[in-house]
Amino acid sequence: EVQLVESGGAQVQAGGSLRLSCATSGFAFADYAIGWFRQAPGKEREGVSCLFNTDRSTYYADSVKGRFTISSDRAKRTVYLQMNSLEPDDTAVYYCAADFPWVVGVADTPLLPFRWGSWGQGTQVTVSS
Repeated sequence: EVQLVESGGAQVQAGGSLRLSCATSGFAFADYAIGWFRQAPGKEREGVSCLFNTDRSTYYADSVKGRFTISSDRAKRTVYLQMNSLEPDDTAVYYCAADFPWVVGVADTPLLPFRWGSWGQGTQVTVSS
């Protein structure tokens, strides 16, 4: 059974940094893609970033390019999202998701939430101005 557990969410001031973690179990980590998504109140869930463990390729939403960095530690089966220069618009519940690269990578972008099959419970990030 695929299990994903997010942690690291907190309340920070604008301009600050946070590192989110997604601890995984129950699947062949090296064969999967892991993505980060977020959902703000009243808005649809949107893709933030993802990493294909198969070839180490990474993808970012335009809104976070240059500020967020995704990485993985295969030994710990954990994917991180380093978030710098946080803005109030980054406030959301952040979720990690997992699926096969060939499933999520068929469209122009792999950051389409509906293509991802397994999800964590989310962690709250609040950025105050």
